[in-house]
Amino acid sequence: MITWNDFEKVEMRVGTILEANDFPEAKNPSYKLKIDFGNEGIKQSSAQITHLYKKEDLAGKQVIAVTNFPPKQIANFVSECLVLGVVLENKKVILLEPERNAPNGYRIA
Repeated sequence: MITWNDFEKVEMRVGTILEANDFPEAKNPSYKLKIDFGNEGIKQSSAQITHLYKKEDLAGKQVIAVTNFPPKQIANFVSECLVLGVVLENKKVILLEPERNAPNGYRIA
């Protein structure tokens, strides 16, 4: 169990995907995402979402991400945030997204 204080340290924010590109160097099938978090800036992320999403359909989609993890080196790429999703039994991921359009960078509570 974590405490409320632990939970408050996690910064989950809404952002809009600006672009998605192939990431052939990744160990698991992934895209490189560039995400606009408004006043929090633009961050990049590696996301294992290739099974259910075409990269051409991702630009403009809003997602929820943890934005205060330290950067993580994945192959030749630095991931700056963790895009959140529902992991199904077959390891396919359904992205978490706001129910309606929200301003980029706003915090999830």
